[in-house]
Amino acid sequence: MENAQSGDSGPLVVARDVGVRRGERWIVRHVDLEVQRGALVYLIGANGAGKSTFAKALLGLIEIDEGAVERAPLLEMGYVPQRLPVSPTLPLTLRRLVTLTGRFAERDIDAALAAVGLQRLGDPPVTTLSGGELQRLLLARALIHRPGLLVLDEPDQGVDLAGAERFHELIEEIRRDLGCGVLLVSHDLKRAMETGDDMVVLVPHEHDAPVDRTAGVGPAAPGPGGGPRG
Repeated sequence: MENAQSGDSGPLVVARDVGVRRGERWIVRHVDLEVQRGALVYLIGANGAGKSTFAKALLGLIEIDEGAVERAPLLEMGYVPQRLPVSPTLPLTLRRLVTLTGRFAERDIDAALAAVGLQRLGDPPVTTLSGGELQRLLLARALIHRPGLLVLDEPDQGVDLAGAERFHELIEEIRRDLGCGVLLVSHDLKRAMETGDDMVVLVPHEHDAPVDRTAGVGPAAPGPGGGPRG
C-alpha cells in the first residue's frame, strides 16, 4: 500500500487535560496525550479506566466535557474497534465489510486484504471467520483509507497467543510501510514498555467528586488521571 500523506511536520493529534463524563460520573479526566508521525503510543489501563471512551474522544466519535483535542489538518484516521458484533442472519461477506465505509477500486481492496494476509480467503461470509481473521479484516477496513493515524482498541482480545503475536508483528509492518502513527489500547504493560515509543496510563476516576449541576464541574482529586511516560 502507498504511504500515508505526511502533511506538516507537527504531531498528528494532541489531547490536553481531556475529560469525559456520563451523567454524574467522570469516565476519564485530566488526560494528556500526543501521537507523532510514525510513533507507537500505548494507552494502558485496567477495566473501567475509560480507555475505549478516551480513544473514541480522540477520534471525534464522542464529545469531550473538559480540555481540548487538536488534530493535524486533513488527518485521515483509521479505527479498529474492540469488537464488531455481526448477526449470523446478516449476509455480510469479507469484501463487503471492507467497503462499508465507501466505494473503493478493486485494486485498493486487494491491497488492503493483502496487507493483512487475508487475500487468500476469497470472499466468505464474515460469520465464518475466526477471531483473529475478523480482527485482521477490521484492520484492512481501516487501512483502505491509508490513514495517517491508526487507533486500535485492544485488537488482540479474543485471539489466541500465536494470533496475537502475529497481529502485533503486522502492526509494526504497517507502521513501517505507511509511516503512520499508531495509538494502541491495551492491558499489556510489558509489551508497551518493550515496544512502545510512549505510554499513557489511565486510572479510574471514581474518587472524583460528583458533578455539581449548579456550579459546573465538581473539584478534581489531586493528581492526573493520565499522562505521558517520563
